[in-house]
Amino acid sequence: MRPDGTRVRDLTAIMQALPYVMPKRYDAQNWVEENLDEDAIRDYIRAKRREGRTVTHMSLLVSAYYRAVLKNPKINYFVMNRRIYKRNHFCFSFVILKTRADGTPDETSLKVYLEPEDTVFTVTEKIRSTIEKNQNVRHNNDTDRFAKFAFGVPGLARAVFALAIFLDRHDLLPKSIIELSPFHTSLFVTNLASINTPCIFHHCYEFGTTSVFVCMGRPVPDPLAPEGVRKKIMPMSVVMDERIATGIEYSRFFAELFRNLKHPESLEEPFNSVLAEKAAVK
Repeated sequence: MRPDGTRVRDLTAIMQALPYVMPKRYDAQNWVEENLDEDAIRDYIRAKRREGRTVTHMSLLVSAYYRAVLKNPKINYFVMNRRIYKRNHFCFSFVILKTRADGTPDETSLKVYLEPEDTVFTVTEKIRSTIEKNQNVRHNNDTDRFAKFAFGVPGLARAVFALAIFLDRHDLLPKSIIELSPFHTSLFVTNLASINTPCIFHHCYEFGTTSVFVCMGRPVPDPLAPEGVRKKIMPMSVVMDERIATGIEYSRFFAELFRNLKHPESLEEPFNSVLAEKAAVK
């Protein structure tokens, strides 16, 4: 048993076979692009601001995603060494831009853990506090310090990562290293709109356990808007590991995700309220 998950054994034959047919994560990547209603999202964010509440694009997306995962838990599975695991937590990783003392740009990767009792407001606060703790221009988080140490000694980085990959493949990687690694995550998300950059399709890393990578791009005019109507959309790309769920399961997940984004007020309730809704339907 891994520190971050439990092996799933009650799989269909085809699901068990997929990691052997596609042993690498980049073998199994599927891409999809959707357009979010940027005007509706901004209207909601502004409405909350008038109420004295802070919500961001990132916190909205992650909240909608996690709420959909609770209803479709297989999206939180991952593949390691041709075996499929059920993750025992939910977290997401993202990158923030910092500026060094000499003015050159710098980046650091952060990871935030969510709980079923969270709401869009607590997610916003978790993101804010995590960024605030890591905004120092120096490499001041554990991941940065570890990387600086590993690459500071000639030949050490290759040995360290080779050992980490070996231990990970054999379910022996310590929990402390998994918690340190931004690549061992339920979701990796990037908001390129924050740096005025178009949407891209970002690969899922082979190292670690990232099964889904979501990118929000720079908002653009809606080409389908009626003539004379000014409307904006935000392109959003998703790159996913097809081995963790079937097509119909992904379809149901995306339907729930976009339903949550269309009705962001639902994210103000604890996310696990969706489980009560699911039970009521049954």
